[in-house]
This record gives sequence, structure tokens and C-alpha cells, in this order.
Amino acid sequence: MSRTLILAIVIAAIGAGGYFYLNQPEPTPAERLETAAEEAAEAVTDAASSAQDAASDAVDAATEQAAEAASSLADQASEAASSVADQAADTAQEASDQVAALAGQGQELLNSWIQEGKLDPTNFDYDGIMASLQDSTLATDLKDQAIKIVNDIKDSPETIVQKIQELTNLLTQQ
Repeated sequence: MSRTLILAIVIAAIGAGGYFYLNQPEPTPAERLETAAEEAAEAVTDAASSAQDAASDAVDAATEQAAEAASSLADQASEAASSVADQAADTAQEASDQVAALAGQGQELLNSWIQEGKLDPTNFDYDGIMASLQDSTLATDLKDQAIKIVNDIKDSPETIVQKIQELTNLLTQQ
């Protein structure tokens, strides 16, 4: 009886955790990293709680079958915690790769403007820069900030050196 009860508790805990995990909306990379860390902590807590409950039932029942079930639960909890930790590490790496890719896109865009002579203190091609910004795959907030700086240069040409530095810092994330 206690072996069945312990098994039912473990299956219910795993099922609830799986249902929660599979029904999450698609998060941003930062949210995925945060969620993975929270889930890892919750999984460890749940695993410890399940193992403690199983061990308590085994002592109360004082049977060899209950001891075997507790051992099995500890193995399953350990595997689940390990899996969640692996997912958290993978999510962190993915987020890091995405940030690096975005910084690289901004640098490439800036380099193309300089090579094409569109952006320097003596020559400023507003239309060319705006067109390439609109066509770029930069993140929307980054693109909006860059457009604001380019508009500032157009409105106040005397600040071009300062604004080029701001644009450089923005697109290279310095």
C-alpha cells in the first residue's frame, strides 16, 4: 500500500511539473534563463521534499519494499534535477550566443557605413544610413535608439562627433 502511495505521489509531482513546463508561453531569452534557474531550484526543492516524504513513509512502514521505493524515488529525483540543471545551462548559453550575435550585427552595420563613406565627421549620408537601419535585423529597441541618434545628427550637425560616438557605443554595446 505505501509503495503504491509513494509511487502515486512521485508520478503526480512529475506530471504536475511536466504539465506546468509544457504549458508555458514562449519566453524571451532573459526570461528563459531566469525561468530555467527558478525551475532548477524548484526541482531540487521538490526532489528533496519527495525524497523526504518517501523516506518518512519507509520508516513508518518499516518494510523492505518501502525502503526500495524510497531509493527508486531518490534516483528519479536526482535524474530530474540533473535534467533541469542541464536545461538551465543550455538556456544560459543560448542567451549568451544571442546577445553576441546582436552585438555583431550592430558592429557590421557600423563598419559598412564607415567603409561606404556614409558616416564620418565630414560626410553624413542620412538617407543611406536610415535605409540600412530600416532594412537591418537589429532588435527593435536598438534600431529605435539608433534612428533617434541619426535624427539628432541631422537636426544638429555640429554634434556629429559626439553623436557618432554614441551611435558607435550603442551598436557595439560598449
